[in-house]
Amino acid sequence: MKRAWRLIRKKRISDAFTGEGARLGGGRWNHVGIPVVYVSETLSLAALELFVHFTRRDIQLSKSLVAIPVDIPPSLKTIEISIKTLDSGWRASPPPNSTKDLGTGWVQKNSSGILRVPSAVIPEEHNLVLNPLHADFKKLKIGKARPFALDERIWK
Repeated sequence: MKRAWRLIRKKRISDAFTGEGARLGGGRWNHVGIPVVYVSETLSLAALELFVHFTRRDIQLSKSLVAIPVDIPPSLKTIEISIKTLDSGWRASPPPNSTKDLGTGWVQKNSSGILRVPSAVIPEEHNLVLNPLHADFKKLKIGKARPFALDERIWK
């Protein structure tokens, strides 16, 4: 069984796996209006993915985080997007429509419940985009949330 991680604010636990946040705000791999859930293959990558969005004002916010493990049965189909197939500007901020189009198209085709994508923060590592509307989503084993805090030295 493969493990992935989701880091969120404690007050968001109830909707952590609905895809509502990504549906409302969009993301690198989805357009606004498309519900997906972003997780990372390692807890450290999940922390970096969140940290790049923080400012110094978020030091207190970072103390209210929880880490939620997600166990993925090996039988679940995963589609992978290779860096080789992406436009040269795929890591841009804000995210380009080219990556949003790929993820949105994957959701609309409903061909799998998991999309493995390179991280814009560390391209050699991967995030997973989960489709909460796919039948396989119910097969994921979502673990218990545990407190998570970034070491204060990271804010130097």
